[in-house]
Amino acid sequence: MIVLGLMSGTSLDGLDLAFCSFDKSDETYSYKILDAKTVNYTSIWKERLIAVKDASAEDYFRLHVLYGKFLAEEVNVFSKASGIKADIIASHGHTIFHQPNSGFSTQIGCGATIAAETQITTVCDFRSLDVALGGQGAPLVPIGDKLLFGEYAACLNIGGIANISFDEKGKRIAYDVCEANMLLNLLAERSGKAFDKGGEMARAGKINTELLQKLNSLSYYSEKGAKSIGREWFEQHIEILLDKNINVNDLLATGTEHIAEIIAQELNKHYLKNILITGGGAFNTFLIEKIISKTSCEIILPEEEVINYKEALIFAFLGYLRVLNKTNTHKSVTGATKDSIAGAVYLP
Repeated sequence: MIVLGLMSGTSLDGLDLAFCSFDKSDETYSYKILDAKTVNYTSIWKERLIAVKDASAEDYFRLHVLYGKFLAEEVNVFSKASGIKADIIASHGHTIFHQPNSGFSTQIGCGATIAAETQITTVCDFRSLDVALGGQGAPLVPIGDKLLFGEYAACLNIGGIANISFDEKGKRIAYDVCEANMLLNLLAERSGKAFDKGGEMARAGKINTELLQKLNSLSYYSEKGAKSIGREWFEQHIEILLDKNINVNDLLATGTEHIAEIIAQELNKHYLKNILITGGGAFNTFLIEKIISKTSCEIILPEEEVINYKEALIFAFLGYLRVLNKTNTHKSVTGATKDSIAGAVYLP
């Protein structure tokens, strides 16, 4: 089966599209990334996706459909350019609200619109059922980590948010570790840059020990069990600490040190032998150096294609499992009352 995975993360750097093929032999799954690309968001789309959280209900749903049309257009363009036709589309959408404790996690990007505009069966809304079952609705990639990347003791994705998954006592567990590129990109933008390439701005800065202590002492990092964070948490607990009177490079140095310390703390706590690191943060040389210096865990960076598109690949896999009516969300990961087959399916 060929599935086109669509992923838009909290760092707002763009839309990832990955054509993936999946096969199953006995209980073993295999995959190939046939073609993949990233569509960078224009400043207009970035502004829309940031501002919609404060929009009226009418404007929210208007953007929900408009963003769905945008996704469909990009699918059609990519399909024509690559010469590949997907059997199904699996779209994560873009998260606007993530409040599982209030019973919801919402992603815009209307699946019905995508199906209608592409004439391809579309799976979307992967988080709502798990949240309705009392779970966090996140992280969702661990089942893909286990079934597609099971040779590693753990998988860590460093995107807008850093999340980790690994087996413990025979069960897959996972959680959001800390904010990552959401913090670093925000700070880099203060200097007119989209991101801190290679962590060079952070490398040139000095750590602000007072701020580092405040960041490291946030209660979320010591919470146990299923847990996740979103933009709301970031704004309430992190953004308010970022004093604009502090030099940007110093803020980046401090933020990078903080992220590395929190990640290393988790690796060391669970005595993980090796870990596969993917996501945009894998290209932040300074951050990776910091993590390596704080843990004895073997750090593995795969080929660029996997670093860039692992999340799009796994959402494609989640869509694949959904249309086969196989479990794709585990209660051991999210804290829900039971495992589930997540995702709404729209037939064109």
